Amino acid sequence: MAQAPEFILLLKCPDRPGILAEVTRFFAALGCDIRDSTVFGDPETKTFFIRMHLESPTATGDEIRGGFEPVARRLDTDWTVHNLSKKMRVLIAVSKSAHCLNDLLFKWENGTLPIDVAGIVSNHEDLAPIAEWRGLPFHHLPVSKDTKQQQEQKLRALITETQAELVVLARYMQILTDDMCGFLEGRCINIHHSFLPSFKGARPYHQAYERGVKIIGATAHYVTPALDEGPIIEQDVRRITHATTPKEMMRLGHEVEAQVLSRAVRWHAEHRVLLNGTKTVVLN
Repeated sequence: MAQAPEFILLLKCPDRPGILAEVTRFFAALGCDIRDSTVFGDPETKTFFIRMHLESPTATGDEIRGGFEPVARRLDTDWTVHNLSKKMRVLIAVSKSAHCLNDLLFKWENGTLPIDVAGIVSNHEDLAPIAEWRGLPFHHLPVSKDTKQQQEQKLRALITETQAELVVLARYMQILTDDMCGFLEGRCINIHHSFLPSFKGARPYHQAYERGVKIIGATAHYVTPALDEGPIIEQDVRRITHATTPKEMMRLGHEVEAQVLSRAVRWHAEHRVLLNGTKTVVLN
């Protein structure tokens, strides 16, 4: 017997009593089986969030969307319905460091990440062999201070051409312009070490070593015009001691960066992340 199609409903709306009951009644009447549901009501923003995993033996995605529209209007919701059979198209942007890219590709290949890698784009050619070995398109878009606008126009065209739904900056060492950040709003994830804003610029691990830090961390966040200050999706840390060398700090830092980024990408691809002002709600 064929598996019934599965969908994810993501919803946020002004909080009031009875929202979950109304949403549940609609899907029960439509003949959908609610496999699981996660909710959160934020008392600060007075916003209610729902992630609902549905199995629908009869209704199609379009029928679910069309039927739910009047309910959504009545509740004043921001909502989407996603078909779980369709993996998210992802374009990965890199520069010269391979640790985050390798982790993403390994987890994509073994099925841990429910994504469809549309290709790899870089301002350098160093990581082209990784793409070639896996049979993935590699797009070299070099950039300088004088050609940044033209390079971003090519990058924007590439995103449209590949139908990428998410762009992952896997240690892509270029600052995106405000226009590019606006184009990618809510669909571009960046990773960086969590020393910021204390140790900016070159050799951050050496700067941290000189200051005797005791924790190494990483932050994955959505990209916004506010540099490295977008809504945070995931963070993690590793403890170190006075005996940890800068080289070992860098190794641990790369390890935690890769893990934090892959978790953020997975949660986004599984439709678990909702924006809540300058923060996120991650419904696991």
